[in-house]
Amino acid sequence: MPSAILTRGVSHRVENFTESVIREMTRLAMEYDAINLAQGFPDFAAPAFIKEAAIQAIRDEVNQYSVTWGDPALRQAIAEKYRRFYRMPIDPDRHVTVCCGATEAMISTLIALLNPGDETVIFEPFYENYGPDSILSGAHPRFVPLRGGPAGWNFDPQELAAAFNERTRAIIINTPNNPTGKVFTRSELEIIRDLCVRWDVLAITDEIYEHILYDGRQHIPLATLDGMAERTITISGVSKTFSVTGWRIGWALAPAALANGIRKVHDFLTVGAPAPLQIGAAHAINHGDDYCRNLSAEYELRRRWLVPPLQAAGFRCQWPEGAYYVLAGIEPFLSSAEETDEAFARRLVREIGVAGVPGSSFYHDPRLGRTQIRFCFPKQDATLNAAVERLRRLGAPAPPEAPAPAPRS
Repeated sequence: MPSAILTRGVSHRVENFTESVIREMTRLAMEYDAINLAQGFPDFAAPAFIKEAAIQAIRDEVNQYSVTWGDPALRQAIAEKYRRFYRMPIDPDRHVTVCCGATEAMISTLIALLNPGDETVIFEPFYENYGPDSILSGAHPRFVPLRGGPAGWNFDPQELAAAFNERTRAIIINTPNNPTGKVFTRSELEIIRDLCVRWDVLAITDEIYEHILYDGRQHIPLATLDGMAERTITISGVSKTFSVTGWRIGWALAPAALANGIRKVHDFLTVGAPAPLQIGAAHAINHGDDYCRNLSAEYELRRRWLVPPLQAAGFRCQWPEGAYYVLAGIEPFLSSAEETDEAFARRLVREIGVAGVPGSSFYHDPRLGRTQIRFCFPKQDATLNAAVERLRRLGAPAPPEAPAPAPRS
């Protein structure tokens, strides 16, 4: 029987999408046996207490579907955690939707709350999923730049205000931020709050790095500001905090009317998160407060292990305020004016044996990130030491014009 000729391809929504650059760089790192400072996962063990709880749940036959929007024990643990840390009054039965990671929580939220023709406001550089997520939900993203400088990464309030209009439905805030490491201050969040109230806009906050902060900074959930509890969807998870990125346990906290919509989309997308891992996550959240409070100190050691050698090698980078990434300038290392960040990143993997993420993947216009690369540092000391030694093979370029200041003591 002759084969039919396919005359129609993929949908217009996805025809311009590419493979995740972060995952692509991980593949290249494996192909060339390079040190992977691209994808943000640890190469050290997750804490024993979360693993043992999940193993016990499997032995106790927690192996079938849980409640679609989350096991009651996990939803209760999440609600109590937000009360302890942030004094947020969360109802586990009305406000919490457990998803397959914060990534699924984000796309479920956007599909549930946005209509075709709506606009989203996104700070850039941004985690690469936010743009495609907006498009998949039928919305049009508008981008507001974060600009790096001696005082850190900041936005212009007037530029942010200009991005809001009668079509704006939501703003996406990632704090602590990937890839810049920026932690939004209370005064910055108040600027965002005032615009959301003025234009009747939802705020969708990705707070997955909430417990990784440096130099005395504090994480402030936007939902805790006056006037924001009823219009904020707070997204987080256990992946980064407890070093279990493969478990895919995240959540969205939302007012009940919005949570109902998020739960419907989540149900049809994934049915539910892995049942025994939800029990492990609940145990970790219930018993991991001290672990969370000590997490910043653990990552501070790794931050200091990587940032000064990067600066000494000639990368132009600032100290991240939170999360575990460094967005570094690569101008001194480009072989020509035509070499792109993607070409440099691939050369770095092949010739030096270190993988990072090309900066262009974090911008809507790739040209804006063509002189940047992102490295991550949730790695063992031996891994970071080996990466630093390899990066020194790049040579000794001219020193940076304005070295980034050391972190506050």
